[in-house]
Amino acid sequence: MEIQQTIGRPVNVRVHGESENATKMNLQSGKFKMIIDEPENMGGTNDGPAPVQVLLMALAGCLNVTGHEVARQRGLKLNKLKINIEGNMNACNFMGCSFEERAGFQQIKIHLKPDFEKATDAEIESWAQETEARCPVTDNIKDATEILVEHTALVS
Repeated sequence: MEIQQTIGRPVNVRVHGESENATKMNLQSGKFKMIIDEPENMGGTNDGPAPVQVLLMALAGCLNVTGHEVARQRGLKLNKLKINIEGNMNACNFMGCSFEERAGFQQIKIHLKPDFEKATDAEIESWAQETEARCPVTDNIKDATEILVEHTALVS
């Protein structure tokens, strides 16, 4: 991820991508490259995770980083954090067969399994609540974020 930050200023994250075909996108952010694709049953080639999988993977990664930082700031020793996430959605809106439900996840369930040294149940509960509240990806999923879509047509 290409990230530029100056203390006290907003973080700017940039991702660049180009489609290889209707389902496969080659992406780059900073020095990192990734392929996002759809599974074969959705018309893809399964050469990479689907966009919704990447979203949940990003959520897990962000909860991990945030959880460790919250623990560090609280003086808690977090040895390891296991995270399981499950999202339920109806692909019918995306596929155009129905528009009755929203296109995204109807529900996302997160199960955190932290391995703390000598933390009380109350400390762990408080840590979990603060981790959720401070996680940028959780915030972007839960709250409305302004999205500005611009386009410049490429004519071949």
